[in-house]
Amino acid sequence: MSLHFHRNPDGTTTGRNDDSGFTVTHADAEEVKRLLYEDAGLAYTPPPPPVPPGVHRFSLVHEDFEATGFGDERYAGVRERPPEGCVPVDQGCFALECERPGKTLLDAVTDTVREVRREHGLVMTGMGVEKPDEWWDTGKDGQAAVIVGHLLLTAAHRARLLGYGRKDLVRLLDATGIG
Repeated sequence: MSLHFHRNPDGTTTGRNDDSGFTVTHADAEEVKRLLYEDAGLAYTPPPPPVPPGVHRFSLVHEDFEATGFGDERYAGVRERPPEGCVPVDQGCFALECERPGKTLLDAVTDTVREVRREHGLVMTGMGVEKPDEWWDTGKDGQAAVIVGHLLLTAAHRARLLGYGRKDLVRLLDATGIG
């Protein structure tokens, strides 16, 4: 089964179920998702209520031990004592679902990654984004910010595996002119 969602230039969302051919466009992206799930015979779970201002909802994943999965004993400490506002979950790898304070989403993610590394020796390697090339918004605290955080965590993790250091990554970021 393959469900696809696309944000249109006019602000509407179009969804398509490739198996049935069912296509729907609506101003409310969640309504599109609900209708596609219904067409596919899947249970739809509405999104949780919004978090208060200054609190951010996000996922962090750690894929280094994916061959052993969520139950690996190396995750025991963080499963028993996760950062405040985070709940350990099995997403095919170890993950944390978090609601944490921060000036921006990236601040909340940074503080959480730092705490997990300091307290448990794990460097979270992503934010669970499956299609990082899909931009849904432009805000610093929305899905676009989640994608940026995911790409930065994934890049840092993979750069380390290849032997690149902090200076290499900072030099690249400086070359882009953002720093």
